[in-house]
Amino acid sequence: MSPYYVYILQCKDGTYYTGMTNDLEKRLAQHQEGYDDKAYTFRRRPVRLMWSVSFTDARAAMDVEKQIKGWSRKKKEALIRGDYASLPALARKNFDP
Repeated sequence: MSPYYVYILQCKDGTYYTGMTNDLEKRLAQHQEGYDDKAYTFRRRPVRLMWSVSFTDARAAMDVEKQIKGWSRKKKEALIRGDYASLPALARKNFDP
């Protein structure tokens, strides 16, 4: 069984793109080549891989991709830096105990 990857790209304009694939190398090449003129990254090339993680389960990868897509820029940057301790504080919703 091949792994599934969730990844974050930084685009030429500084924005972040989060995606999921089962072939990270091929998918990065597609983003760089601009194979789909309707894709978010098409007019924002070149792109740079900033972060990725692998999963054995496609559903888990899809869930994480969806979660990260809902995050703020600052929270994505903390993830990219590996600053996992800051992630709860950067949540969009604050929950009182």
